[in-house]
Amino acid sequence: MIERKDLGSWMDGAPSDEGYVKGSSLGLPPEGNGSVAPFWRRPLSLVIDWGLCMLISALVFAGDPLANLLLFVAANLLFLSLFGATPGQFVLRLRVLPVAGRSPMILRALVRTALMLLLLPAVVWNRDSQPLHDVVAGTAVVTA
Repeated sequence: MIERKDLGSWMDGAPSDEGYVKGSSLGLPPEGNGSVAPFWRRPLSLVIDWGLCMLISALVFAGDPLANLLLFVAANLLFLSLFGATPGQFVLRLRVLPVAGRSPMILRALVRTALMLLLLPAVVWNRDSQPLHDVVAGTAVVTA
């Protein structure tokens, strides 16, 4: 028979493996260049990218909300495909690497950006500190 102590408690938190290193199942090193990026850099890079898009939209398109969105999508597709990092990620020394599959980076960038715009995939993370939009695209954000 299953006893209460076998089930654990919600206060124990999510189940975890002792000594598990984030990114190890993706083949990433535990520390240094190429390791999983710290959490705080990711939203900060997003704020920088969104701010640049809003600034350009304000100067060129009089701050049109649709222009903000289209500039954000275009910047993500262009910079991720050509350089592997958006301007905000470049400033914070991050890059986006392919970690699964063999699809071209432009397709990965398209999938990643489309899912990021839905917002929910960006807030669901796995144990490797990889948001759902990165899991689906087969990418990981790492330190540069």
